Amino acid sequence: MSAPSFHLSGRRALVTGSSQGIGFALARALAAAGAHVLLNGRDAAKLDRAVAALRADGFSAEARCFDVTDESAVLAATPQLGVVDVLVNNTGIHRRGPLATMSLADWDAVLKTNLTSAFLVSRAVAPGMIERGAGKIINVCSLMSDLARPTTGNYAAAKGGLKMLTRAMCAEWAKHNVQVNGLAPGYILTEMTQPLAADPKFDGWIKSRTPAGRWGSADDLTGACVFLASPAADFVNGQILTVDGGLSAVI
Repeated sequence: MSAPSFHLSGRRALVTGSSQGIGFALARALAAAGAHVLLNGRDAAKLDRAVAALRADGFSAEARCFDVTDESAVLAATPQLGVVDVLVNNTGIHRRGPLATMSLADWDAVLKTNLTSAFLVSRAVAPGMIERGAGKIINVCSLMSDLARPTTGNYAAAKGGLKMLTRAMCAEWAKHNVQVNGLAPGYILTEMTQPLAADPKFDGWIKSRTPAGRWGSADDLTGACVFLASPAADFVNGQILTVDGGLSAVI
């Protein structure tokens, strides 16, 4: 019996929101595993810098600049994507605030970016996967797909919805040999969470609450992403793989 393969040679992977942070780290990891990666974002200059950085390290990468929250933009970009064997729906934002005073604009922005975009892009590439009888979709969920804190109501609602969208996609597309899973980071130190880490009280709470005793890094997520994108996960479907240093395992 041969060992499972984690190699992605010959695969094309689209990673949304990948010009920086978690998305860029995931794209780099997929490229290192052999995939040709398509980096996505709305800032063309930033995307070009990210692509250049990957190519400088010998990886195969291209930019695909379009707004994943805009249905017309997604539809217009779809023909230029070509074959997409692996889709990572990573795009996300956070606008914190108490639910009792949260504006509809802040609610809608987070739901549209963190949940609806995954539906729009998956809907665009899934027909090709179904026709070929193979595909991988990885939705970047969150610890807050299951848990919540004060001021995170819109984010938790979106990520909870993304968890169930993952399972709904599995229910519909697994029969076509399309595997759809979620990757759920815990507290990861990124540009978005830097203000929280800079707060000594919150930083101390995270480190004391997490059995690993530290914040996660974007690189901590890459192994799980490559696994879910690889042939080694061909019978893994509709699952949420949490990478949180043990935070969700303890009281």
